Amino acid sequence: MLESHDNWCKVEFRMEPEIFIVIANYLRVENLLRDTHGVRVEEHLGMFIFMLSHNASTDRLKKEFQHSGEIIHRKITEFFDIILALTHRFLKLPNVNHTHVKIASDPRFMPFFRNCIGTIDGTHVPITISQEKDASYRNRKGTLPQNVMCACDFDLDFTFISCGWEGSASDAGVLRSACVKGFHVPVGRFYLVDGGYANTSSFNAPYRGVRYHLSEFRRYENQYANYKELFNHRHAQLRNHIERAFGVLKKQFPILKVGTFHPIENKIEIPAIAAVFQNLIRGQNRDEGWLDHQPNNINQSD
Repeated sequence: MLESHDNWCKVEFRMEPEIFIVIANYLRVENLLRDTHGVRVEEHLGMFIFMLSHNASTDRLKKEFQHSGEIIHRKITEFFDIILALTHRFLKLPNVNHTHVKIASDPRFMPFFRNCIGTIDGTHVPITISQEKDASYRNRKGTLPQNVMCACDFDLDFTFISCGWEGSASDAGVLRSACVKGFHVPVGRFYLVDGGYANTSSFNAPYRGVRYHLSEFRRYENQYANYKELFNHRHAQLRNHIERAFGVLKKQFPILKVGTFHPIENKIEIPAIAAVFQNLIRGQNRDEGWLDHQPNNINQSD
């Protein structure tokens, strides 16, 4: 597959062959995965990426990779075992010593956002859960997701993720918990958040009660009634980076759009490893436009 047409690799693994090989080599060199009898690191990585890209069951993986169910299960489990190490390596606080070029070079954002290091928001990822536990996961729309909080920088790289919260949990509550468990913002710096969060020195929210969403400003041709609307528009333009990052992530790995068959502890980790792979892929300076033309890969009836 890696030696065939690029598009085949894009459909099956959601990345170009050269990027796949770079990631496999990194995992081998860092001794995170090892070649074993009958399964090289490339195939091991392929199993896991294929699972993320297709929400593939063990039976599907057995068919595609021609290995026994025992081998498939063991290799997928081994990959879940290294997710914590990968998140520590690739989801890192952005550079806080310099103002990001997207802010420093744009008079719309300087000097008001010079100390901003990124943006934070939550996204809901569908989850399957036993009936006796589903009440806490059911959100106001009646669906069953986990609430995943992410931070990203202005290069659309994820810098922090907190997974596993029930869909009924508020975004503000998830952020408070993350701060208690060690998520911190350097002194004098701040993240942008939406109106669902409290406005503090570390988390900058928009003015309430006035226009905020970009679509509202486009409708009125960017005319502002007062300084609060002007600030909110600039705030929304920068905070939109997290929405774009979520959009690319879910196109990259369609498993994030459906519930999965994995044990609950693995379901919680899937968004984290997807964010890691997204950072690794983006680090290769690839053009993501081709994702708009890729099949969804997910059978909604599964």
